Amino acid sequence: MNGVILRWPVPIGTTINAHYYKKVLQDKLRPAIRKKRPGLLESGILFHHDNAPVHTAGAVTDVLAGYKWELLEHPRYSPDLAPCDFHLFPKLKEHLRAQRFETEEDINQATKVAIKNLDKCSYVTAFKDWLQRIEKCANNGGCYVE
Repeated sequence: MNGVILRWPVPIGTTINAHYYKKVLQDKLRPAIRKKRPGLLESGILFHHDNAPVHTAGAVTDVLAGYKWELLEHPRYSPDLAPCDFHLFPKLKEHLRAQRFETEEDINQATKVAIKNLDKCSYVTAFKDWLQRIEKCANNGGCYVE
């Protein structure tokens, strides 16, 4: 709820598989948490990602279990319940709309600026919205309806 911890642009041509995601968790996300939220790794992490096969692969779940992070369940077939999908990506699209980029680095820089300029209160709103969506899904027997 306190903002983006890691912005990691996937290099062009990279296949995102369990091995790649595991390496990002180990080599990028965990160090970023340690740097940006000192003490959080020791006090406990509530971790949420959707149930894409990459996220549920044994290699990934083993790493997360080793970290002792508490995994929040994500209902099947519900990508619209991920805060990035209903909050972050639309805001990035607003900021990046109608711009042309010459290089991959230009895109990365514009995305970095867009994330940095997001209103910090919007993260709280996003997670409140997320909790409402999850509750609605639970009340509908595991189905989310907009």
